[in-house]
Amino acid sequence: MKPAFSVVFLTTLSGAGQGLLIALFGVELAVRLGWIAPAAAPAQTFYVLGAAIVVALGALGLVASFFHLGHPERAWRAIAMWRTSWLSRECLALPAFLGGAFAYGVAHAFGSPWSLTIGALAVLASAVLFVCTSMIYACLRFLQEWATPLTMVNFVLLGCASGFTIATACAAWLAPALMAGLAICAGALTLAGCASRIASLTRNARLRPKSTVQSATGIKSPTLTQKSRGFTAGAFNLREFFHGQTPQTLLRIKWTFLLAAFAVPFVLIALGASVPSIAGSFWLLCLACVVQYAGLVAERWFFFAEARHPQNLYYRQAA
Repeated sequence: MKPAFSVVFLTTLSGAGQGLLIALFGVELAVRLGWIAPAAAPAQTFYVLGAAIVVALGALGLVASFFHLGHPERAWRAIAMWRTSWLSRECLALPAFLGGAFAYGVAHAFGSPWSLTIGALAVLASAVLFVCTSMIYACLRFLQEWATPLTMVNFVLLGCASGFTIATACAAWLAPALMAGLAICAGALTLAGCASRIASLTRNARLRPKSTVQSATGIKSPTLTQKSRGFTAGAFNLREFFHGQTPQTLLRIKWTFLLAAFAVPFVLIALGASVPSIAGSFWLLCLACVVQYAGLVAERWFFFAEARHPQNLYYRQAA
């Protein structure tokens, strides 16, 4: 498939925001349950700033999604098929998630006793959004690379890993006592995301197309050879269903995201959590956030490019 950068940025930005909100709620829940000592509890600023970052990430993702529309002024129609379409459900879940995150930040800004309840509802909206976004792709059975439970697992783990890395950087600045615990969570999620992504890469490498040139054309001859791709000029089928990159380019991008999204951030998180200087820890963790996000953009691009649309058996052939 041809990756659309608008969707790449939508899924990676909103995923990081969802993971960050889960981290904030997890910290507050741990404080309320007494798992974090009162002396180590973060100030309200930690939650307010974190919620502001969540809203900013989600809003940027929402803005990016509009560049994928041929007629942005008709975007409201995307919700019309919510009974049957995961895309329509995502269009409803994303504003609900952003509203919940905003309300969570406001609750902490004013010291509301209902902040934990609001946070729980926002986390629920985040979980629904993870399901809706991943199911847009996992429900497409004719794209074998996506039609697997690993698609949802990867979306959740990668979003949470990037979100917890951002939370760790925020803690280094505003709540140093929480930095070590959040760093352990971020590192564990990064490793889990790496393991699940490698599992999907291994699975997809073993896949073989269910369609053939014979089934695509309806001609059963075993010696069938295609000489033309069916078009003499450019067409939608040629532009939108194939990325146009060489196998060598795909291999380079694969190794790039494995290093940038998982290996390098894990090392930077470990270094940031062990540096005695708060300023040093903060900048190392900020660098981990930047490197990891760049790696996740490459990973999501590869996710789309990796899917082999059956129509390419016919239309991708060069004349």
